[in-house]
Amino acid sequence: MDWLNSAAPIIAPAFGALGITIGAFFSYRQVKRKGDADEHVADLQAKTAAEATEGQTYVEAMRTVTAGFSSLLDQQRGMLGQQHVLLEQERTMHARTVERVAMLEAGQLELTREVRQLQEEQRKDRRWKASALDYIRELRGLVTKTLGRPAPEPPEEIAADIENLGR
Repeated sequence: MDWLNSAAPIIAPAFGALGITIGAFFSYRQVKRKGDADEHVADLQAKTAAEATEGQTYVEAMRTVTAGFSSLLDQQRGMLGQQHVLLEQERTMHARTVERVAMLEAGQLELTREVRQLQEEQRKDRRWKASALDYIRELRGLVTKTLGRPAPEPPEEIAADIENLGR
């Protein structure tokens, strides 16, 4: 216990400094939390103000749209003769659209047919490649058996396929 008495001049200032540091930390934390809360309140107030402005803008836009539609309806009532022309133009555009859709559908069917044809060709090519590789393997084995020496090295283009065959 004597060592504790002899260490007291060192331990007391250390604990004092530690207490000051912890107190400063808690004070900093409290100030930071208050600042964060104030900032959050300011953000909410700004957001509320922006939403109110946006709402007012929306109301004004709706009034403008409503006035525009009212004006348009008045103009349409006065132009019954021109509506007939517009209706014919719309029918023509609809007929063109139907024609374009039919062309697109025909093109899609043709593309689908071509994709199926290409897929079938790929399947044939894969079967041919597998058969060819089996045949080459058998020939290599026959050359090795008959001649008693290893088969010649395959060309670079097919070496990887031949190498994978043996595994």
